Parts: sequence; structure tokens; C-alpha cells
Amino acid sequence: MSNNIKKALIIGLGLIGGSLAKGLRKNGSFGEVIGFDRDPDELEKGLLTGVIDVAAESLAQAVSEADLVVLAVPVKAMEKVLVDIAPFIAEDTFLTDVGSTKGNVVEAAQRVFTALPSGFVPGHPIAGSEKSGVEAADENLFLNHKVILTPLAESSSGAVKLFTEMWSALGAEVLVMNVEKHDEVLAATSHLPHMLAFSLVDTLAQEQDNNTDIFRYAAGGFRDFTRIAGSDPTMWHDICLANKEALLAQLDRFVAGLGNLRAAIECGDSETMLGTFTRARVAREHFSRILSGTAYSHDMSNQQVTFRAQPGGSVSGKIRVPGDKSISHRSIMLGSLADGVTEVTGFLEGEDSLATLQAFRDMGVVIEGPVDGNVTIYGVGINGLQAPPGPLYVGNSGTSMRLLSGLLAAQQFDSELTGDASLTKRPMGRVADPLRLMGAEIETAENGRPPLKIKGKRSLTGMHYEMPMASAQVKSCLLLAGLYAEGQTSVTEPAPTRDHTERMLNGFGYSVEQEGATAVVSSGGQLHACRIDVPADISSATFFMVAAAICPDSDLVLEHVGINPTRIGVINILRLMGANLELLNEREVGGEPVADIRIRYAPLKGIHIPEDQVPLAIDEFPALFVAAACAEGTTIVSGAEELRVKESDRIQSMVDGLKTLGVDIEGTPDGAVIKGGPIGGGVVESHDDHRIAMSFCIAALRAKDTIVINECANVATSFPDFVELACAAGLKVEREEG
Repeated sequence: MSNNIKKALIIGLGLIGGSLAKGLRKNGSFGEVIGFDRDPDELEKGLLTGVIDVAAESLAQAVSEADLVVLAVPVKAMEKVLVDIAPFIAEDTFLTDVGSTKGNVVEAAQRVFTALPSGFVPGHPIAGSEKSGVEAADENLFLNHKVILTPLAESSSGAVKLFTEMWSALGAEVLVMNVEKHDEVLAATSHLPHMLAFSLVDTLAQEQDNNTDIFRYAAGGFRDFTRIAGSDPTMWHDICLANKEALLAQLDRFVAGLGNLRAAIECGDSETMLGTFTRARVAREHFSRILSGTAYSHDMSNQQVTFRAQPGGSVSGKIRVPGDKSISHRSIMLGSLADGVTEVTGFLEGEDSLATLQAFRDMGVVIEGPVDGNVTIYGVGINGLQAPPGPLYVGNSGTSMRLLSGLLAAQQFDSELTGDASLTKRPMGRVADPLRLMGAEIETAENGRPPLKIKGKRSLTGMHYEMPMASAQVKSCLLLAGLYAEGQTSVTEPAPTRDHTERMLNGFGYSVEQEGATAVVSSGGQLHACRIDVPADISSATFFMVAAAICPDSDLVLEHVGINPTRIGVINILRLMGANLELLNEREVGGEPVADIRIRYAPLKGIHIPEDQVPLAIDEFPALFVAAACAEGTTIVSGAEELRVKESDRIQSMVDGLKTLGVDIEGTPDGAVIKGGPIGGGVVESHDDHRIAMSFCIAALRAKDTIVINECANVATSFPDFVELACAAGLKVEREEG
């Protein structure tokens, strides 16, 4: 029996109280379930229907004997019940409630008790039904629903633990937040929608001429939205009064937004209307997918994705991998800052790129799409971004966070950048530190990690920065900050890195000077809208290039791949290893060179990878490790220390995984020594790193047994259809969820 609870008392046997009692009784871990209700008929029904074990005749006696007490009464009645039970609450009694507002409950408790009991933890189960009363009690009512606990300073950790166990035992997901935050959130997500539904139905019902027709011909959407107007009017009257301030604030925001929409309709302002409708649609999809665990942050759910790659096979045919992620990110950023409408084709609809897109929507930019890779951006100009309504959540995207920090450092509003659990482990000091030298005020978590809190209204000053480590993200961050900084901003890199930012700025009409290894921008310019055709991502193409290179009888063409000179390290390295690789139909599209890549099987040999090629292939090394494992002889990787601060420590992740598969490999501080040989099967960990996961799928082509790869949900960040395309090309990969 949990925490030695022998008797649990439920005061109020309505839908919530009755369902809780019935669930606890069925669970059997919280002792004898006693019920009390002011209505003797409800109490008797509860006993006869098996909702409770015992019907309390005396509230005072029941409270005195109970170890756990739950107040399941209307919010308006809460203080009266607290007055009645306070004299009988023992020092070790656990006390909670189920009210949908918390501030009024806490204030009532503070008036009633001399000192708040340490066992008191206010709570709110977010569940309900159109039915009411004890006869509607359902022991599964809370299954897969959320319950919010709002512990107080006086609440003991033991009490929080017990109530977490209680609700979890009924299948609920327990969340914790403070009282003020709870009431603010519920005012927006529950109380306001109910008020709108009540008001809409009441308004339409008062139509003199056609109210019958309005309801007779109402479509499903109307019925779905107004269903909540069938709730208990008295209860909602009480909730409105109990959460008055928070609800009024939300009503004011809604009325202001509705007024803006009315004005746009009246004057035919298409862009404002489109912006409202587009933001609403994508915001709903954005948050629905986050909450269901299918986007941006797989760690928000219990969903686990595993890849099971069977040994053998070959790859052939013609395929096109998704659009370049780096270019997709930058197309949204610069298109948003441009004057005019930017059209993007080939946009990568992966989670990382979508996170950037959502961030700019949150800052007031109207963006249509993506639909089949097509995006339309209604630019707001270089100074047109607006303060977002809350923290900008970029999921697993380090590119989004680092590049956005440069833009946000110069804005006139405060901002915060957050990400998922994986991103919060990654270093951001290497962008925060130089931005601070330019005058930015940025607060980070311990060791320079996210979240980043950026203070607005700071004047930046241009500077010259010698990068200690080659990084396109750091370079791009500082160049974007330089668009706003007084004077010139120049960045010198120790080795060439991808130059998509420089190329795209020039494409938008904003001059970037290139002086050897140094890129220079000056403030005061403007960006002008243009068309962007995003080529296929060479990083995504790499997995299939390696697949064809290591697998006998393979002959594969990858179409429309970006071959930017700062990204072709993987091509150069594979050729040095002996790969049979051709570039066909070379051309330039939107300022970026592209080609079709044909690669056929040829035996690979181990090499010492030239360090000048490392920055040009930094994202491709997990796949190149697999190529090295299949090559004859020894491959040495050095000068790749940046791999240790990617989505995972990619050096260690690949070393550990390949060792599991029987490969002779040793890690070094800045790379690895890999001896080619047979590859076995086994279970490997991707550490939530999309490139690690996909690399081990490719390894299965030469494996002797099945390779199982854990933690693969983040493959959606860059290659959402990887498994389908891999199977179409000839690999044997299955995706398993659970």
C-alpha cells in the first residue's frame, strides 16, 4: 500500500470525484475509499454502484480518520468545506483538490489555516465529460490525460510524491507548475474557449429571424466548437469569478486580435487576413505535433523509434534526397528580413527547418507553406521583426539557435531561445562570447549551454573576429549580427567552411565582401526578395553515396545535389579512397552549383584524410567512418574535434557503435583510427543523433547480421522520409515505434 495510506476520503462525488474514487478503489493501492457528499442521494448511489467502499455519515469523523483527503467540490464551495474540515486535519494528513483554478483555493486555505499543512498540494485533473454526477463516474476518465500539481512553499516533497503516485496510478500524466502559471495557462486554454463558446451560442440563439436555420444547418466544426457550451453554467460562473484577472487578460487579448481581423476584412487587407489564418493553422499543427511527440521534441513523449537494418542488399536507380538543410534555414531567415515576397522551392520539410520557420512566424512574419517543398515568405524588412509571445523553441536545431542568436542580439525586444533535451547539452558559448564582444547582452545556462536569454535594445558595434575553430554556424551568426552592428563586421576562419550565408546575402542584394579567408559585411543595407531553389542536401546524399561505394553491384544516381565548393569534402575524400564517382550535368541554380552524382561500387582503400578537407565534410563523417570500416587498410581521421560538440559526441558515438559491430577502431581527441574489416551485427545507440542513426543503417549493407539502432526519432530533423527512400533504393530498413 503506497505510503501506508489506509483510508482515502473523497469529498464530493460528482463526475471528477466519483471517477477518482472509482479509480482508486479499482487500483487498490490507496486503502479504503470513503465518500462524502452533501447530497445523500448521490452518496447512496456511489455506494450502490461500487464507486466507494464506505459512505461517510459524519464529515468530521471521516476527515479525522482519513490519511488522504481530496476536495472534489465546486470552486465556489471550496472555502466552506475547508472551514468545515480544518479542525480535523492532522499534521500528517495529505490534502489536495481538483479545482480548475488554483489561486482562489490557495487564498481560501490561507484564510482558513493558521499555517498551511505540509501535506497540502493543490491539483487539477484536466479531464471531463458532458455527463455529470456520480452515475457518470468512470475509473478510466484520467487515463492519458494531464493532471497539474501546484505545490506550495509549504508543501512537503513526500506529499508531492504521493499525489504524483496517486494520479499516475490512474494512468494520468502528472505535470508540476506554480499557482500563477497554472491559472494563466488555464485561462487561455480552457476558460477563454468556454467563454467564447457560451457567448457565440447565446448570440446566435438571439437571432430573431433565422436562429433555427443557423443551428439546423450548422456543420460539424460549429458543433464541435460549441459542444463545450453544454457544460454546467453554475460551474463556469464560479470559475469566471475565481479566475477573474487571468481570464480578463486573455479576453482583452482576444478582443484586440478579433478587432484587428475585423478591420482587415473591412478594408480588404489580404496580407493581414492571410497572416492571421496561416499563423493560426500552423500554430495549431505545431503545438499539436509537439504535444503528441511527433515533432520538434520527441523527448516530450514516451515514443521510442528504433531502426532495424537487415544485412546485405545493393543500391541502384535514380533518387533525389530532401532539400539542403543549411540553405532551407537561411532562406527563411533572409526571406523574412527582405522587403517583398520571397518564393522558395525545394524547401526541406524536416523538423530543424520547420523550427526556424515557426520561430519567424512567432516574430510576426507571414509564411505560406510548406506544401511539397514550396514556401512563400512575406518579408517584413530588416527591422520589421516583432517580439515573440514567448520563448522561441527550436527543438533539436543547433543551426537555428546559433544563427538566430546573431539576429536577435540586435533586435529591439527581449527574446529567449530554447530547445529539446539534446540541444540543451550543446555549447552556445562560442556564439554568445563573440556576440558579447559586439555589445550583446546574452545570458546562458551553466557552461554556456541553452537556453539563451537575449536582452533587446542593445547597440552592437562591428568588429573583426578571428575564429579559433572553423564553424559555419559561428561565422554566419556574426555576419547576421553584423547586418545591424555599427560599422564593419569581419570574420576570418582558420579553414574554409560552407558559405551559404554569404552567397544568399549577395543573392538578396546585400553585399558581402570576401577577402581570402575573411568575410566582411557593413550595416545599413537592405535585403530584396528573390526566388530560391534549394538543391538536394549533400549531407543527406552522403549516406547513399557511401552505400553505393561500399556495396557490390551498386550503381546509383543522386539528382540535383548541391556541390557548393565549401561542402564537397565528402566527394573529395571518397575519390581519394578510390570511389567510382562522377559529377554529371553540372549547373548553377540560384547562385548555388548543383550536379547529378553517379556513384558505382569500387573497392575502397584506407587513407589519412587530409585535414584541409575536414571542415568541408564535417557533417558527413559518421557516414565516412562506415566507408572507412569497409575499406582495405587503415583510415586516419584527425583535425575533427568539432565532431565532439555536435548533436552527440559523434566521434565517441561512432567508435562505440562500430566496436559493438566488431570493427577495429580507436578514438582520438580529434578523430579516429579505423582499420577496415568485417562488420557484424548487434544493437547500437544513436544517442538521439540523426546522422549516427542513418550511418549505421548504411553499415548493414556490409554486415553479417542485423543491426538494431536505438533512439532514431531525430532522423526527422533532417531526413523525414529516410526509411522510405532507403528501401526504395535497395536497403532493408524497418522503422519500429514503441
